[in-house]
Amino acid sequence: MSRAQDPPRGFFPFGNPFRMLSPKGSALSPWLLSLLNNFELLLAERLKKLMPKSKSDILTLSWMKLAMESLCETHTNINTLITDLQLPVSDWEEKWVDVYLDVSVKLLDLCNAFSSELTRLNQGDLYLKCVLHSLQSGSGEKKYLQARSSLDSWRQHVNANNARIENCRAVLDSLVKSLSLPKVKNSDKGKVLMRAFYGVKVQTVYICSVFTAAWSDSTSDLFDLPVSDKPLWAKVFTDVQSVVNGEIREMFSSGRSTILKELEAVDASVEKLYPMVQDGVDPVEVESLKELGTQAEKLSQGLDQLLEEVDSFFKMTLSGRDVLLCNLRSSDSFSGNAVGEI
Repeated sequence: MSRAQDPPRGFFPFGNPFRMLSPKGSALSPWLLSLLNNFELLLAERLKKLMPKSKSDILTLSWMKLAMESLCETHTNINTLITDLQLPVSDWEEKWVDVYLDVSVKLLDLCNAFSSELTRLNQGDLYLKCVLHSLQSGSGEKKYLQARSSLDSWRQHVNANNARIENCRAVLDSLVKSLSLPKVKNSDKGKVLMRAFYGVKVQTVYICSVFTAAWSDSTSDLFDLPVSDKPLWAKVFTDVQSVVNGEIREMFSSGRSTILKELEAVDASVEKLYPMVQDGVDPVEVESLKELGTQAEKLSQGLDQLLEEVDSFFKMTLSGRDVLLCNLRSSDSFSGNAVGEI
């Protein structure tokens, strides 16, 4: 896998959007402030769970699964907040709708890219099964030739580039630009909604950038996001980002073949087994075969579980988008506008 070491990326080339969070002379009612604080405290708790207990937990498939579960919970909470705000879509400003629709379609693109990479990596398990079958049930020189061919095919497969992952950077860059908060002048509910949306987008962009960096093996896809100290989740987010990004960059600089832990474990087992297969050592060490089988199973199960979470996030994003569009059509029909006209 090709790797590139890049300097940390800046996040707001257009200035600090947080000057728009607390307009002068504005004060939220206790009810609205309570809704906002509850949302932000829940987000802080979810982010805290992403702080790894040890650096070795970073970029394991279980950590990535936890991160995707966290995203699903956050997007569920923003839907709950919209309901609690009693802010029907018909009362949304057009720019709020534009932000939601633009972000959601980009998230669907990212989900499709992540699903394609998880599926692609999992397809490599077939080559490993062929290796084990050849060495355990084959005979003579032929079994070594077949096993070596399968190992070579696995290496080539997992090191191949995925064009969809390569395109994620452009999608993430466009999401970064959407983090400029729109000014909300005449709606306190709108101010709460936009600030909550900001937290959702920061978490989403960051986690998606970590996923993309893991699969592209490039720190150019890893964001360092400066955030205001006003949101209640800000310090936790900054701490998590610092620890995770620091470890990822250290892994890249160490020259490792891959930074995805379970994939690295399989790769190590393959490297250990390959000389035995190449030299035709008979019998092949039983422990080496067991190790490869165990690590391959862990990788396959982890990829399957993460794929399920990505699919759940895709369905949630698509459902939320469909509900919004349906409500827009209903409100337009009621007001006499053309259906589907936003």
